Amino acid sequence: MIRIEVRDESYLYNIYHLAKAFFPSERVEQRISGETGRDVRIVISGSWEKCFDASDTGDKKMRKFLLDKAVYEAFAEETGHGLAWGILTGVRPTKIAMQKVEEGMEREAFIFWFGQEFYVSEDKAGLAYDIAVREKKVLKGLDVEQDYSLYVGIPFCPTVCSYCSFSFGSIVVWKNMLDAYLNALCKEIRYIGSRSVGKRLNTIYIGGGTPTVLEAEQLERLLTCIDESFSREYLMEYTVEAGRPDSITEEKLQVIRNHQATRISINPQTMQQKTLDRIGRRHSVEEVIGAFGMARGLGFDNINMDLIAGLPGETWEDMRDTLRQIKELSPDSLTVHSLAIKRAAKMGQEKSVLGYVKDLEEQMKDPARMTQEVSQMITDAAEAAKEMDLLPYYLYRQKNIAGNFENVGYAKVDKAGIYNILIMEEKQSIVAAGAGASTKLVLPLPVTASGGKNGKLTTLKRVENVKSVWEYISRIDEMIERKGEWLWR
Repeated sequence: MIRIEVRDESYLYNIYHLAKAFFPSERVEQRISGETGRDVRIVISGSWEKCFDASDTGDKKMRKFLLDKAVYEAFAEETGHGLAWGILTGVRPTKIAMQKVEEGMEREAFIFWFGQEFYVSEDKAGLAYDIAVREKKVLKGLDVEQDYSLYVGIPFCPTVCSYCSFSFGSIVVWKNMLDAYLNALCKEIRYIGSRSVGKRLNTIYIGGGTPTVLEAEQLERLLTCIDESFSREYLMEYTVEAGRPDSITEEKLQVIRNHQATRISINPQTMQQKTLDRIGRRHSVEEVIGAFGMARGLGFDNINMDLIAGLPGETWEDMRDTLRQIKELSPDSLTVHSLAIKRAAKMGQEKSVLGYVKDLEEQMKDPARMTQEVSQMITDAAEAAKEMDLLPYYLYRQKNIAGNFENVGYAKVDKAGIYNILIMEEKQSIVAAGAGASTKLVLPLPVTASGGKNGKLTTLKRVENVKSVWEYISRIDEMIERKGEWLWR
């Protein structure tokens, strides 16, 4: 058990996540207390204790930064190893790289600076820099004031995977509510469309959940509503997550094709049947292959596939076999996730989900071996992507991620997911519709005498929709009103 005591609450977040990254199997207690007389006091299993004080500086942000570095150094000395991403605990490390790329910093200089400043490994620093360079090319010419993207959420799945916290439930439970949900969703979409006249829509992303749990007629209704509400004059990308192969039919794919979506995802997560059964996906490897072939046959030429490294019970040999099968399919992009254990996920709440939690607990008993396994999986995935001529184009991290690693998207040169880059770099507004959807508005601030980069400064405003499907339907006018406060002021 690890006990963390801090003088200032703002110190807790980073130090907690550093502790979980270095000691993933330990329970962590947190307390705000001035009794220690020190900025931070950490006790591990009653036998290891250290206190930390920041240097005497009036800059609170700098004090916090120095404490993070001091705690990191102590943990690294105690465990005998560092972390690939050093002291960084945020989800967007490439934002730092992007800033330096825009400032003109060269690759080698950045790698050295990133390592010195944040203790990031040379390998990860190089990856962040290369991705930032590719992102900059993709985003070139986009205008923060005139351009925006649209997200539409369908938060239901055929079944709920054990590791997932995004889906609101099985479609079996919500089937009779889908038409009412679509009524509310289309009302919100039409409002957004009416308020965005004169703006330039760059990308549309229909995600979830699994949007293809909708029947073909319902999918037709949704996509028609989008067609009628928005101009495609400036549209660069239109993605529909087909996701689960057990929700895909030729009729649904044809509806998506008829509405000229340019990109779809078919996401197996693994090509090992034993794991698919364990995590509750209830489809076969053969169904994945069949759905992919069906989509290719209908003319889809930009298909993404998702995989997860570190699924409990899987070894690096399993991942290599999965990658072998993926290479035979040859998707246009591949997103490789490191398993993130989320509080809302089934496996984090129940102790008897198909043996999944038991497998996870076994892995956590030997965190060094787990880290080594996941590291090998990630390395193998990067090599497989290279063999398929897929280059890394976006990256993000999550809390409680296995081995403190990252999620990386790989794509062919002309098939990078523009929406994925935008959601990470926060370079333009993304207006979101649906239960639990989060709108992020990038708003220009008045230029002051000091100005800003290129004479512009921006601020990020979030507008959240309620997560409850029932509440979303009954309070749809309120969801619309919330957006009205900020949308296109």
